[in-house]
Amino acid sequence: QVQLVESGGGLVQPGGSLILSCATSGFTFSTYTMSWYRQAPGKEREFVAQATSAGDTTYYADSVKGRFTISRDNAKNTVYLQMTSLKPEDTAVYYCNAVLVDWYEYWGQGTQVTVSS
Repeated sequence: QVQLVESGGGLVQPGGSLILSCATSGFTFSTYTMSWYRQAPGKEREFVAQATSAGDTTYYADSVKGRFTISRDNAKNTVYLQMTSLKPEDTAVYYCNAVLVDWYEYWGQGTQVTVSS
């Protein structure tokens, strides 16, 4: 059974840091492009960051560039999102996503990140 399980969310003050993890199983993780998305209440889900299968190429939304870092550990089948300089507008449910282009796509259940003083 394919599983993507996010963890690490919580409440953090503005300017703080948080690291999210997405542990996966049930598919060949090292061949998939991994991404993070987020969705705030009443808003559409938006792209945050992406790492290609080898982890050597990354992409970021303009809103998080310079503050967030995506990384992956193919030996652990896990993708991470390091978040720094957090802002209230970063508050959202964060989801990890796995894609084998033109073949398969999987989503995790999400983890809540709340940035508030």
